[in-house]
Amino acid sequence: MGKTYTYFIAAVGVVCAYFLVRLVFFTDLSTRTVQSDVVQGILIGAGLALVTAQVYGRLRGTRTNGWLTMRGCGLPGNGMFLRAAQAWVFTGPIASPQEAMYWWANSDGDARRLSGEHRYVMHFPPGGLPPNDGFWSLTMGDARNRYVPNVLQRYHVGDRSGLVPNDDGSVDVYLQTTAPDGGEANWLPAPEGGFILWFRVYVPGPAVLDGTFAVPPVVRTGERTGER
Repeated sequence: MGKTYTYFIAAVGVVCAYFLVRLVFFTDLSTRTVQSDVVQGILIGAGLALVTAQVYGRLRGTRTNGWLTMRGCGLPGNGMFLRAAQAWVFTGPIASPQEAMYWWANSDGDARRLSGEHRYVMHFPPGGLPPNDGFWSLTMGDARNRYVPNVLQRYHVGDRSGLVPNDDGSVDVYLQTTAPDGGEANWLPAPEGGFILWFRVYVPGPAVLDGTFAVPPVVRTGERTGER
């Protein structure tokens, strides 16, 4: 979430708290009407629900290496309130962790917004690909979460896309607007402007479920037109 949105939510909370305190402690009962109380109650309730969902979602969300996830939204017993919090903070699908895990990022490992003005790499060390009994994938979207048109018509990479490992068994995925030298098989084309990433693991293994596995950070390696 951007700073402007955060400030907006904080302002809504302050305004709701002000009207609630004023309504309870500083309003002359003789001037109150059922109609005005109902209207104020609806407005205050809606505002506080919005703020509470934001706060709860941020408490339940986990951010590691620039990647945000929320665990357990699809488990039995987790109801509408948790799902509402997820909808505000983490717009990923609702599923049980045993079925699928999702991570989202719009910034690199140093908390800088992702942009096609730069080149990036995700490095998976030897044996560091996510364990699973289904498959994993890395998907890119533009700033509005839409697929990015590109010459390869490639919108995601993963364990079914023919990634080429390095000599030591590690795997590098390149995120940039132009093909990397000798690394086109591992290239996920980026747009000119901002973009977001989704990382998915289906039927994840124990290391994913217990949090031992961490999605590698997106590392900025240089500018679009040359090294820094």
